[in-house]
Formats: sequence, structure tokens, C-alpha cells
Amino acid sequence: MNDKVQRLAEEEVDDLIGVADELISIAREADSSLGPEKIGEVTTWLSRTGQLIRKLYDSQGQHFENYLTLTNKYDFTKLHSNYYTHLCSAQGLLKAIRHELKKGLITDLKNLLQASIFADFLEMAEHLVSGGYKDAAAVMIGAVLEDSLRKLADKNSISTVAATGRPLTIDPLNVNLARANVYGPLVQKQVTTWADLRNSAAHGHYLKYDEAQVKQMLLFVQKFCSDHLQ
Repeated sequence: MNDKVQRLAEEEVDDLIGVADELISIAREADSSLGPEKIGEVTTWLSRTGQLIRKLYDSQGQHFENYLTLTNKYDFTKLHSNYYTHLCSAQGLLKAIRHELKKGLITDLKNLLQASIFADFLEMAEHLVSGGYKDAAAVMIGAVLEDSLRKLADKNSISTVAATGRPLTIDPLNVNLARANVYGPLVQKQVTTWADLRNSAAHGHYLKYDEAQVKQMLLFVQKFCSDHLQ
């Protein structure tokens, strides 16, 4: 696991636990619901907490399910001395996550966060192609594909640099990954196809492909990331 990623995740969860401590202390003494400023702080805290859990465990995990149960069942904007134990329960989720982080129980944290970043870029690309910007979308999707291949090679102890020390591009990475049986010849051919489209977009050959092909490329890269980097 990357030490920097580990440290950033621990710092975020510690900060969220600290914010919860402050909010719980205020709510415990409050005779009525918190004011607008603190309600905004609670809303930000909830958003950050949900985002952290999604990045660490994705939206299918037990922690995220518990988070959704709490946020759907209770109104976190109405906190006072007789209504704040649900905030304590949400803080308990964060403490469980901190325990798992410090004990090294989240074994593939770097890949999980990287997959989340790729998903964000692919979502941006989807908006671009839907808005008629197929060329910019193709370049962005191709960049995600290339970086995905590099991350997959690292994961399988396959070199990502040439003998000259320069980073390998999509084609040699694709060949090396298929040769190592990380994926089969069909996927290798598909990667080659979409690499050609990305190269056409990057070099201004915009008439060599259409919007429908860019959408197909997006679907492939989304599935490729899901299959190999989750």
C-alpha cells in the first residue's frame, strides 16, 4: 500500500472523527436545533464521510450500507440534546474505518482510490461526448486507458518503462500484459482498437471515427477498469 495514500486516508478519517466530536458536544448541550452555520457544517461532514466510505469500500460495502441506513432514517440537520445519538452512530462507523486503516485491513487501498479517480474522469468524458465534444472525450478516455494499463502492469510486476528509461505507451504495455496472461487475446485486440482511436483524436484526425465509436470506447474502458482495478 502506498504510504502517502495511507497517510492521507488516515488524516481524513481522523479529521472527520474530530469534527463529529465537536458537533456531538454542541448538540448534547443544545436546547433546540442547531443554527444555520452548524447545519451547514453537519451537511459538509456528511458529504465528506459518504465520499470517504465510497472511495475506500465502494458503494456495495457494509460500511456504506450502514451509512445510507443512518442518513435515510435520521435527520442530521436537527440535532439537539434529545436527538443526537444517530450522529454518535455515524461517528462509530468512522472509528471502525480508522481501526481497519491502522491495522492494514484495507489491503488494496491505492487501487481502490485510483479506480475512483478513473471513474471521475470517465464520468467527465461521458458528459463531454453527450455534449457533442467527442474529440476531447476520446483523448480523456484514452488517457485513462493508458494509465489503467500502467497500474495493471505495476500490480503484476511488469515493467512500465523501456530499456531507454522512457515510459511505455499503450501498445507495448498491452502486448506485455497479454503475454503475461493478465488478460486474453480478445481484450488485447480491443485495447489496440481503442488505442488507435485515441491516437487519431490526439493527432487531430477527427474524421477517422464518430461519436458512436467514442461511446463504445467509453463503455469498454469503464468495464476494463471495473474488471481489473476494483
